[in-house]
Amino acid sequence: MSQSSQPNPNRYVNDLKRLKAQRSELQHFFARLFPFFIAIIFLVIVGVYGSLSLKVADENLIMLVAAAIIGGYMALNIGANDVANNMGPAVGGRVLTVLTAVLIAAICESAGAILAGGDVVKTVAKGIIQPGEGLTLGDFRDLMLSALFAAALWVNLATYLNAPVSTTHSIVGGVMGAGIAAAGFGLVNWPTMAKIAASWVISPVFGGIIAATILLFIQVKVFNTGERRKAAKTWVPVLIGLMAGAFAAYMALKGLKKIWKPSTVEIIVYSCIAFLICWLASIPYISKLSDKLSDRKKDINSLFHLPLIIGVALLSFAHGANDVANAIGPLAAIVSTFSQASVEAKVAIPMWVLLIGAAGLALGLLLFGPKLINTVGQKITRLNAPRSYCVALASAITVLIATTLGLPVSSTHIAIGAIFGVGFLREIIENPAKRRLKPGHKLNATAQDAFDNINARLSRKLVRRQFVYSIAAAWVITVPASATLAAFLFFALQYLI
Repeated sequence: MSQSSQPNPNRYVNDLKRLKAQRSELQHFFARLFPFFIAIIFLVIVGVYGSLSLKVADENLIMLVAAAIIGGYMALNIGANDVANNMGPAVGGRVLTVLTAVLIAAICESAGAILAGGDVVKTVAKGIIQPGEGLTLGDFRDLMLSALFAAALWVNLATYLNAPVSTTHSIVGGVMGAGIAAAGFGLVNWPTMAKIAASWVISPVFGGIIAATILLFIQVKVFNTGERRKAAKTWVPVLIGLMAGAFAAYMALKGLKKIWKPSTVEIIVYSCIAFLICWLASIPYISKLSDKLSDRKKDINSLFHLPLIIGVALLSFAHGANDVANAIGPLAAIVSTFSQASVEAKVAIPMWVLLIGAAGLALGLLLFGPKLINTVGQKITRLNAPRSYCVALASAITVLIATTLGLPVSSTHIAIGAIFGVGFLREIIENPAKRRLKPGHKLNATAQDAFDNINARLSRKLVRRQFVYSIAAAWVITVPASATLAAFLFFALQYLI
């Protein structure tokens, strides 16, 4: 037998390797499809659930089912995109794993949507446009359906491109664009739009200021002291109490309003009680932990793990209450037209509508949420536990204030603004340029000067400017993009119907 006719063992080995690689690729392909398969099942269930939850005339059944499915689709996208705003700081600070953070968010988002989402839903559903006699019920339904679908498509595209955009921007732009397409510019409630637009500017600035202030307080009172452990024993319990007081105030104002309506004095009293209880209860806990630590910053940072986790839970609850409006606001508006002869200024929010929004938020962040977590948590500026705590608490406080005022503000703007605030404060207090420049020397004077002052020349930009610019671009384009898409969809519905 010739040598060429003998079996080549390497050939069989290579064939096995190729077969194994193909099998691995196939498994990876089906693993990537699995979340989409679950999402499709969810949307089918939502459509059936919506058709069974409300009895409507046969000619309105298709509209009801379509509105429920698209509302669920929007909720999925909100969970997929906005989860980064809540979970990014905790994961970026290496306090929570992605899985643990997403599970905490799923529970808290759902609770916030169900307990405290009602008032903000009304603002999104009816506050952006002012329907008059020139808008029929059919046109109003098409308007809201187009706005909801356009916003969902835009957020889905942004998530695919790994861009954290504002879901509030998306739905507001969609309602505005479809409203203009339906009845012209006069249909838009421009004073309300101006108020909402102002909140887009105010909320990130306010979030950044609060986060920077809290971080500066921690830096001065804890890390810049001679005895960090002793200072942490004093001030970390105070910060835990502050979070507890804020959460108690929010629950009194919004979370329990359907069964309990306290006065302003009662809210203040209960908030103070919550602050005192949690402050005093956390003192022995922090003291016990501190006794096992050194004075190194890395060790002291671990004391902020529990406050950060509480802050993430608080932020997720507030986000569920605030951003559920973006998913079910137009859906609630459409549902209201099936029982009313005209478009009213106020609508009742059925529980089944809230449940669709809550379930969609939770499922969206479980299936697709981790995609943007690294973007928010790591690409803007470097975070640790104290910085992440400041971002989470500042974001939560700002969202709570916005929810109390009934403003559909962007949690994306607030969270990113808080991260910017932390990063820019770090540049101010940690920038080595001014500290390391030798007296009497001028940059570029001599080669020796250039070598001596290299730290001044390579002064760190602790906030990545390129990412700042890309976020700003995404914010600018969201409203016109969703508005244009909503107008196109409205005209398409008019043509098809």
